[in-house]
Order: sequence, then structure tokens, then C-alpha cells
Amino acid sequence: MLTPSANVTASPAKSIWRSLSHLQRCRVVAAARKQLADDAEWLAELCESDQRTDPVETVTAEITPLCAALKFIGKNGPSILRSQRFGVRGRPIWLWGVTSEVSRVAWGDVLILAAWNYPLLLPGVQIAQALAAGNHVWFKPAPGCEKIAAVLVSAFLRAGVPQTALSLLPSSPAAAQQRIDDGVDLVVLTGGSTSGRAVMTRCAQTLTPSIMELSGCDAVLIGPGADLDHAAKTIAFGLTFNAGATCIGPRRLVVSPDQLAALVDRLREHLGEAPPQVVHPAARKAVVAAITDAQRRGAVDILGPQQTTDVLGSRGELRPRIYSGVGADWKIADGDLFAPVASLLEAADDEAMVQIVNRCRYRLAASVFGPPLWARSLADRLDVGHVSINDMIFPTADPRIPFGGRGHSGFGVTRGAAGLLAMSQPKVTAIHRGSVFLHLRKRGPSDLAAALKLLRASHGGK
Repeated sequence: MLTPSANVTASPAKSIWRSLSHLQRCRVVAAARKQLADDAEWLAELCESDQRTDPVETVTAEITPLCAALKFIGKNGPSILRSQRFGVRGRPIWLWGVTSEVSRVAWGDVLILAAWNYPLLLPGVQIAQALAAGNHVWFKPAPGCEKIAAVLVSAFLRAGVPQTALSLLPSSPAAAQQRIDDGVDLVVLTGGSTSGRAVMTRCAQTLTPSIMELSGCDAVLIGPGADLDHAAKTIAFGLTFNAGATCIGPRRLVVSPDQLAALVDRLREHLGEAPPQVVHPAARKAVVAAITDAQRRGAVDILGPQQTTDVLGSRGELRPRIYSGVGADWKIADGDLFAPVASLLEAADDEAMVQIVNRCRYRLAASVFGPPLWARSLADRLDVGHVSINDMIFPTADPRIPFGGRGHSGFGVTRGAAGLLAMSQPKVTAIHRGSVFLHLRKRGPSDLAAALKLLRASHGGK
């Protein structure tokens, strides 16, 4: 089993790994999927916890999409990272003789700070993309995920990634703080907004850039003509999947008044007998505060009797809850909760639905249920990073697409082509061939007239 190496040193500029071609690195990274597939049973066992009791969830929601992402990098990574040449076609006339090339170069040292709720998929894709781009990766897992992280790192090393290119850090916050202080070139954090602020504050001291994949308070919009049974079944899945600890799980159910009663009936049908879920210790304080505040202000759980004391019980258990009579700005409807809790919000029309989404601090993703044309029209007006139409959560696992949020849900993207590009920087090399250097000519009396004539011929008129 790998042990953390807090004091490992690396020189990315001289690294053999960085000197490899994009094709070579992408092939090595992609080969780690075989290791992960072979270790699937072991990984599922390591991922078992109070929140993750079903090994099928680990295989289908973490290992399989991670392997698909590695395959995508192996097949498409070289072309995504390929240099682009800008020659004669489209070149301004005043750049006579100049050709330019834009290449993708590694940042150098990339620090990846992982979350506890999806300890394989989220850091695994980020590690793979950072490595494929030629970086040295420092990986700090979340507390409690140390063994899983060691197996994940081992899979990349066994696939051929050199140990000088991938270092496993201890899981303590101090390890991340020390690594940032020692110097990195990019920080990628997956976590809550509180962690995001703390990391950004530390990065600001050294002007270190960052990508923040933060949590959400996602809305489910139920439109006219929606299949309410399908919507309720999908909401039930989203609330209980991974014990409700999913950043893009359903937190606000937005529905018109004339559909409210029918939706409530179907939600009770699909969630009324749902077993309690164990809330992760890191999330319990916020969950208790939000529920207590909602109940104090008169909110009612549509799925069962009120429980006003000892909200989580001795084991931190919570049965799924959906509260009605909630204001859009209450803690329970405007916070990043990681538990099987949602709020019912009424919206009289499409504009009201859009405003409920766009005025929320957290705008990671949203789901829209209704006829495709209507749903697509509404989706185009939502200021979020991802919209699923007539589905939720699983469409984001597509290895081809980027993932990122708005507002307090962070900035920058990981995954997909855009995520791979984000792990590198563009570098431009311009070559001037020939003897024509118009900008070096001695200024003459006719130059202004010639310059104006060129300007207007190129850009003036109709």
C-alpha cells in the first residue's frame, strides 16, 4: 500500500514525464483503466461506508465513468492538446511574413484537493487530465479516503506513470496548506464553499491560480405537461443516491401551484417508505441547522410527521425529507446540504422558475422536466453549469463534457475537452520569415494616409 510522501520533490521543467509527447502521456494515463477495472471489487469494498452501502453505486457511479474518462483521454487527448498553426490564411496583411503556433504546455505542479463524497471519480479524472497535460500532480485525499486514494494512485503508477510525476499527500488540511505555501502552479479543489474560500485566500498570497468545483443547491423545475411520476421517481433517486451526498442532488423542487398536489402524491408514493440515510459527519451541522430553522419557521415535511428534536438521531440517520411552506432564501433552500433533504417551492410561471434558479447563490446544475421544446427553451435561460432535461445526475458522467458551476458553486471546469485544456496553458511562438518588416521602416510623410487607406479598406464602409 502506498504511503503519503509529504516531502517529495519534483522538477516539472526537467521531468521525463513532461518531455514525453501528448500521445505517449495520454496512452499511459488511459492504461490505468485496466488497473481500475481489475481492482473494481477491492475499490468497491474500500468505498463502503455509512453513506455508500451499495457496491453497485461505486461500480456504476465512480469506477465505470472514471474508466470511460481515461479512455476518452487516450483516444482524444492528443488531438485536444495538439499545437495549432496560424499561417497565411486569415493573417492580417500588416503581419506579412509572420506565422504563429499555439502549443499547450503544462502548468508545472498541480495540487488536487479531493472531496469525500466521490473519492474515485472526481479526483481520478482531475489527476488523469493533469498528468496527460504533462504536469506533476500532488494529490491530497479527503480524511477517511486514504486507502482509496492509495489504490487510485497505485493504478496510475502501475500503468506507467513515474513516481516523480504523481505524489500522494497526507489527508490533513495542514498538508494542503503546506503544499500551497511551498509552491504550486495550479490548485484544483472539489469541496464546499467554505473550503473554497479558505483555499482561495491562501492562494491569493502567492497569486496561485485555481479551479473551484464547489457544491450546489440544485433546482428541479417541473413544467406543464411533465410526466409527474417519472419526475418523482427521478427525484427519489437523486435524494437517496449516495445517501443524498451528491453536489448535484435535488435540493429545490420548483412547481406550479396547479401541479403541486399531484406531485406531492407521487413523491409520497416513491419516498414514503424510503429507509433513513446516514448523513456524513462533515455535513451534519449544516443539515441540522437548516432543518431546525425551517421547522421553527413553520415548514412542513410532506413525507411524514414533524421531528422537532434530535434531528439526526444517535447514528446521524435521516429519512428523506421534503419541506413545503419554504421561502427561497431560507437556509434549507439556499444552502449546500449533503443529505436527503429538499424543499418545495411554488412558481406561477416560467419567469418565476428562472428567477428562483438564477437568484440562488449556488448554481452548479439544474434539472428540467417537461416537453422537450419547452424544457430546452427554459434551460437556455438558466445561469448554471449543467442542465439535465427529464433526468438528473447521470448525464454529467459523460466523459466528453465539461463540468463546472456558477456563483458560489465555483469557477473553471474539469472533465471533457475543456477540462483537459484547463490543465495546460497556451504558449504562442511567432516566427517572422523574409525581409519585409513594415513596422521597422522609417516613418514617411505618406504613411498616415496609407495606414488610413488600409484601415478603411479592411474595416470601413458597409
